[in-house]
This record gives sequence, C-alpha cells and structure tokens, in this order.
Amino acid sequence: MDEAIEKLLPAIEDQLKSPQTPYVQEAYQRLLTEPDIDEEEAKAMLAFCLADEVEAMMSQERPFHHERYQTLLSLLPAMPEGR
Repeated sequence: MDEAIEKLLPAIEDQLKSPQTPYVQEAYQRLLTEPDIDEEEAKAMLAFCLADEVEAMMSQERPFHHERYQTLLSLLPAMPEGR
C-alpha cells in the first residue's frame, strides 16, 4: 500500500464514524457489497480519493472541496484518473 494512502487511513477511520461525513460511510458500505473488495481494500480506496483531493487542494492552492471528494467517492470502485 502506498505510504501516503496508509497515512490517511486514520482520517478515513474518523470520517467513517463522523456524522459530518455520512457520504464516506455510504461509499464504504457500497464498496463492501462488491464481491472482490474487503474492508481493508475499501478503506484504502477511500483514502486514495482523500489523497487525490488533498493533492489537488495543495497543487491548486485552494480549500478542500467536499463536493469533489464526494464525487470521487461516488465513482468508486473506479479509481480517479491520473493515479
């Protein structure tokens, strides 16, 4: 697993428990219905989307876009382009 993704797993765990980010829990539960995706892989996929948004935020010098993050999560299990 990519080191950046691994470092974001605690944030994903927090988001899965937070009432402020129900869309993360929804994406997680949806991924778990896929036959070849286990809990660890599902969390890594969520972290991958978070990493993509954080990278975009830093490179574009802008605030975190929750809408973009939600869109990335909604596209899973397909992974964001450029990764």
